[in-house]
Amino acid sequence: MKIIRSRAELFEWRTAFISTKPLAFVPTMGALHLGHQSLMDTAIRQRNSLIVSIYVNPTQFNSPDDLAKYPVTLEADLEMCKAAGAAAVFLPQYEDLYPDHYRYQVVESDDSKILCGQFRPGHFNGVLTVVLRLFQLVRPERAYFGEKDFQQLHLIRGMAEAFFFKIEVLGVPTLREADGLAMSSRNVRLSAEERRKAPLLHQALQATVSQKISLEAARQQLAAEGFKVEYFEDHWNRRLVAAQLGQVRLIDNIPLKEGL
Repeated sequence: MKIIRSRAELFEWRTAFISTKPLAFVPTMGALHLGHQSLMDTAIRQRNSLIVSIYVNPTQFNSPDDLAKYPVTLEADLEMCKAAGAAAVFLPQYEDLYPDHYRYQVVESDDSKILCGQFRPGHFNGVLTVVLRLFQLVRPERAYFGEKDFQQLHLIRGMAEAFFFKIEVLGVPTLREADGLAMSSRNVRLSAEERRKAPLLHQALQATVSQKISLEAARQQLAAEGFKVEYFEDHWNRRLVAAQLGQVRLIDNIPLKEGL
C-alpha cells in the first residue's frame, strides 16, 4: 500500500498507476471505524482498485472546539486501509488542498440550506469544496460515501452532475452497532449514560414508520430523554433526524420506501 503525503506525490502516483480495474475513491476524515471499512470493502468487492484519503477538513467545522476534539487515530487508520486492500492512502496537508486559503468555494443554494445546513451554516460549502478538490486531484471513476450522511451524499451527487464529473457517486448503507446506533467517529465522545441513550434516536425513526407514531410525538419522546432535536423531517424519500445529546451531535435516517 502506497502512502502519499503531498499533492506532488499524488500526481506522480496517479500518472504511473495502471490497473485493469476502475479506480475507486473513499474520502474520509480518519478515526476510521467499521462503517468506513464497509465503504472500502464494498469498493473492493465491486472489483475496483482503491485509494482512500484521510484529512480532517477544517472548512466544514462550525466550531473550532469541535475541530480540536475530532479524534485522530492515524496508525490504526492505515492498518485498516491496508487490511481492506487499498492500493494507496492520500494524506494531504492544508496547502495541498487549499493553496488559495479557501478563497474559492463551492456554494449550493437550495438543498444545503435545510436540515444540517440550517444548523451548521457554511458546513456544506466546506464539504463540497474539499470533495470537488479531491475529485480533481484523485480523478477516480467511482466514489463511495455512507448513507448515514444522506444529505451530504445527495449534495455530492448533485455537484458531480452539475460540474460534469465522470464519476459514479455510490451510497453504502449505514452500518450500525448491535443496538442500532449508527456508527460514527463522534460516538467515542459520548459518556456511558449518553451511549446508553443514543440508540433511542434510531428507535424513534423506526417507530414513526413501523408504529405510525407522528414526527412531533417522536420529537417529544426524544426531548424527554434529554435529546435536543434539531430536525425530524422527510426529504428525498428519506426520513432524517438530527439531535444533540450532551456535547455530541447525532444524525440518522431511514428510507421511506424499500429498495433505496
